[in-house]
Amino acid sequence: MAGILSPCPESTLTDRYQTTVPDPVRKALGLNKRDKICYTIEPNGKVWISRIDQEEQDPVLGKFLDFLAQDIEKNPQQIQAISSELVGRVQSLVSGVDVDLDAPLLDEDE
Repeated sequence: MAGILSPCPESTLTDRYQTTVPDPVRKALGLNKRDKICYTIEPNGKVWISRIDQEEQDPVLGKFLDFLAQDIEKNPQQIQAISSELVGRVQSLVSGVDVDLDAPLLDEDE
């Protein structure tokens, strides 16, 4: 049936581990040639793909995330789940704190 998207678009890895992003995925993410994409890896093995907005890239954050990705790849045995105690502690520290992530920084915060 024309016009109906497959629930799971596929692509094949080459011998050099390269692939083409399927057309439905490119369209859904609004990707153009030379755009960058990000892969988010969940602990359960699922991988999410998203488009990186070039204007919002932070070079320091990018290098840090690259470092983390390399460390995770080299030392997967070091990955541990966050304990429920730590989650509770963090929640207690931020309870009642309002944060607007879209609000511009004040001069003293930059």
